Amino acid sequence: MSATQVAHSAMAPDEGVRRNHVPGEAGIWIFILGDMGIFAVLFATFLVYRSKDVALFDDSQQHLNTTFGLINTLLLLASSMLVVLAVSAVRKGTPRPAPLLIAGAIGCGLAFSVLKVVEYTGKIDAGITPQTNTFYMFYFLLTGLHWFHLLLGLAVLSYLLVSARRDRHDARQLAWFEGGGCFWHMVDLLWIVLFPLIYLLN
Repeated sequence: MSATQVAHSAMAPDEGVRRNHVPGEAGIWIFILGDMGIFAVLFATFLVYRSKDVALFDDSQQHLNTTFGLINTLLLLASSMLVVLAVSAVRKGTPRPAPLLIAGAIGCGLAFSVLKVVEYTGKIDAGITPQTNTFYMFYFLLTGLHWFHLLLGLAVLSYLLVSARRDRHDARQLAWFEGGGCFWHMVDLLWIVLFPLIYLLN
């Protein structure tokens, strides 16, 4: 066997592990999939109620601030990219840029929260509450539940910020780091579905 073949056979198992690697731990994936299942039921329920009173839902939707929704979408997409880069750096054993990347993701999440407070305040000042009609009941329920998950995600990112300062991560620490990143991606994914569903569907 040539030296090239020996080197290739030595590298192949590691490459196979990387290709088949599932980030995080099984527990976090059970939580994520369960959470997404609950949101799927809520999204389906929203669509059922919408089909029963399309005019009400369309008219109520006109009072939402689509610009805020779009900005929040871009903020979460940017934050997810920063988390991807941070996890990649930690996984490669070069975690030096990871704290700054995670801090950037936290900044995006905080900006999302500020816009959400401004949006909610504007609705309440205009006399719009969950009791206004069925559409706004779903609007506050779905966006509020998502926002709660985002706040949990910010707590997770704060843990990742501390963890990212380590020079080395053992297998368990890496799994927790990856799992935290996966949770944040779930928050992003839920909003990507929620934004067009609530703000744009017509």
